[in-house]
Amino acid sequence: MPQTAPYGSWKSPITTDLIVSGFIGLVQLALDGEDVYWIEMRPSEGGRMVVVKRTPDGDTADVTPDPFSARTRVHEYGGGAMLVHDGVVFFSNFADQRMYRQDPGGQPEPITPEADLRYADGCFDAGRGRIICVREDHTGDGEPANAIVAVDAQGQAEQQVLFQGS
Repeated sequence: MPQTAPYGSWKSPITTDLIVSGFIGLVQLALDGEDVYWIEMRPSEGGRMVVVKRTPDGDTADVTPDPFSARTRVHEYGGGAMLVHDGVVFFSNFADQRMYRQDPGGQPEPITPEADLRYADGCFDAGRGRIICVREDHTGDGEPANAIVAVDAQGQAEQQVLFQGS
């Protein structure tokens, strides 16, 4: 039976959650050999950003397990949150903004310290076994300090600041 409601108070059965629940956003693309990687934004998982891999035979699989979300807050709006080298995925995790290394079939392991630092737009320096990326430092007072840094791919060595500026 139809219900009558005052103007402006009618509750629609169509919600924003209903509209976007089947939507998957594609954010970033990376190639590694013949494999293709990308990040999917999944509203059905609370907006989690999942690294997905597609092999040459067409198989696709999620790489980053729940609760990890490959997303960075560098410059507040983000940037490149993942890169891949020889099957190893490196990504910034949204919850703690640390950079993680995930070997094929393994679990993500942090390679950066617990600190108020953010990482984005990395590329792999194969000759030195490190990642060159943007680091945004929020540990001091005032404006964040931006730098281009080298992060050891194993997380064993201190980060090296290559250039620092605003």
